[in-house]
Amino acid sequence: MFILFYGLWLIFNGRITVEILLLGLLIVALVSFFFYRLLGYRLAYDLFILRNLPLLILYILNLIKEIVIAAFNVMTVVWKPGKKPEPVLIEFHSGLRGHFSNVLLANSITLTPGTYTVVQEGDRFVVHCLRREFADDVDTSSFVKLLKKIRT
Repeated sequence: MFILFYGLWLIFNGRITVEILLLGLLIVALVSFFFYRLLGYRLAYDLFILRNLPLLILYILNLIKEIVIAAFNVMTVVWKPGKKPEPVLIEFHSGLRGHFSNVLLANSITLTPGTYTVVQEGDRFVVHCLRREFADDVDTSSFVKLLKKIRT
């Protein structure tokens, strides 16, 4: 987190001088202290992200791909006269162990057009889908497969 904040400090300043470098160290140290002490942020979170960084990058790229595909599917429902929304609620258990993975899955479902997470309690999900075919294989989607690979 400290390195990320310091990098942002340097990027936002646009130039590098001794004053900017030293003032940046002081400000970033205070902001990092605030995050660690008052907001409960822990070094273990940074290590978790670093350990799973390649997988998380792959997950983000997969999320973007799924958002684009789902957006086209929703467009066909809106524009084709024969297709109508047939909303359905589905309930499933993701089988994911960690809180992080389940929350990330819930947010990914909500970000994907045509679906949103109504309830997420542990690994239990209730998802609203615009059409029944949008609900197919939600519990075994590429999101779930990638999140099961995350090492906690």
